[in-house]
Amino acid sequence: MRFHTRKWVKPEDLNPNETLFGGKLLAWIDEEVALYAIIQLENTKVVTKHMSEINFMSSAKQGDIIELGIDVVKFGKTSLTLKCEVRNKMTHETILTVDTITMVNLGPDNKPKAHNKTQIEYVKDRLKN
Repeated sequence: MRFHTRKWVKPEDLNPNETLFGGKLLAWIDEEVALYAIIQLENTKVVTKHMSEINFMSSAKQGDIIELGIDVVKFGKTSLTLKCEVRNKMTHETILTVDTITMVNLGPDNKPKAHNKTQIEYVKDRLKN
């Protein structure tokens, strides 16, 4: 799994139990997978269609540094399915996993549009062409 983003858990990210609010973490994940899909599919019109079961395995507290990892599960005709793991950067303890997150590529009419992608592409490789 490639870990792309780190977040520092701050006071405004906490719930009444003084641990990371799950909704805040899900917002971070949704943004991160959207950015990943936008870059992979080379289209800024990408939306979240589905998230599978979300498994909270441990918590994070103020001051923790967490990192979000994303891997591609599969390329569909109009979609990109990803999986995600969030872990504590210092301890590597898993905080959360999501087995599948489906992102859909949209056309100018806001309807699903084929993206013609079949494998992960890295920006550095695109720049060589």
